[in-house]
Amino acid sequence: MTIELAWDVEVPTCLEGGALVRAAQAALEHGGRPEIDLELVVLSDAALAELHGRYLGDDSPTDVMAFDLSDEHGGAQGEVYVSLDCARRVASERGVDLERELALYVVHGCLHLCGHDDHDEGDRERMRSAERAVLASLGHANDSAPHDR
Repeated sequence: MTIELAWDVEVPTCLEGGALVRAAQAALEHGGRPEIDLELVVLSDAALAELHGRYLGDDSPTDVMAFDLSDEHGGAQGEVYVSLDCARRVASERGVDLERELALYVVHGCLHLCGHDDHDEGDRERMRSAERAVLASLGHANDSAPHDR
């Protein structure tokens, strides 16, 4: 497994990139794809909204996007893009640590690469349960407030 972390935004001094890599590793292991090569990119709301529009036809801001590239040749087998702006905003609104919120987005994206889905209620609860388990394994406190908008 190789995880490459890229910052397309200024790195806040309160964040340590290794924590995000560990979050990705833990999620991929939990999801049964520990061997995946991953590119993890932290970027702005505007940059992620542009990707959201280009690939999903919705140019509204979002928190995380994941792309499974395992059928393509060479390079990363998965890409996860997370919005630092969104994590800052939501962490402030929810009263949680920025690192935990950003780790949640990384875990969520990686679980999508492992086959988890969150489109219907049952799938969404399984996804939330997996997120809680991974975040707990990393030492993050539980945040029991609903995350779905």
